[in-house]
Amino acid sequence: MHVVVVGCGRVGSELAGMLEENGHTVAVVDKRATAFRRLPTGFGGSRIQGFGFDRDTLVEAGIERADALAAVTSGDNSNIMAARVARETFAVERVVARIYDPRRAVIYQRLGIPTVATVSWTTDQVMRRLVPDAPKTDWVDSTGRISLVEHSLPAAWAGKRLAGLTEPGRFQLVSVTRLGAAQIPEPDLVGQEGDVLHLVVDVSDTDALGERLGNPDAGGS
Repeated sequence: MHVVVVGCGRVGSELAGMLEENGHTVAVVDKRATAFRRLPTGFGGSRIQGFGFDRDTLVEAGIERADALAAVTSGDNSNIMAARVARETFAVERVVARIYDPRRAVIYQRLGIPTVATVSWTTDQVMRRLVPDAPKTDWVDSTGRISLVEHSLPAAWAGKRLAGLTEPGRFQLVSVTRLGAAQIPEPDLVGQEGDVLHLVVDVSDTDALGERLGNPDAGGS
């Protein structure tokens, strides 16, 4: 897929390199040309000088064919403006914004824009939101049998009862983060766009969990 990264600081440059290593095309936007020096040696993506919330700049970066955008500059306002333009003007499906003030996170997520606060910021967390196709392992028990995984709610599960993500003895949904707040799911909880799922899974059933995430009807939800 094609990803636009707005901001070429430490996180933006690392994220751009990681995305390219994973086979994606990348365009990096920064208002300072000198910022591109942080990009990994041999980086083959586009370098666009300009503001990430400027439509012409985003078009030059390929936003019209982009599958995802990460706004990771040092300013909350710039990040949220870039994210909103990507989502509302160009209908980019996967958008994430870096937020320094966590009190704003819930407000922005109500606009449909996932955020990551600086206190919990890692490149890996951004990758999970931009490339959510496979469950990401957070923890494995000492025997190597049970793991805890995080997964963004697949579009196919929006409006579906999340009880279908539990199959006794194989995998179980243990929490859902919605609008920045975690909750233990009730049996009738219905998935909403932007939800982040945490599931416990027997490692031998990881592939089965992936299939269930991709096919909600298989669980009878």
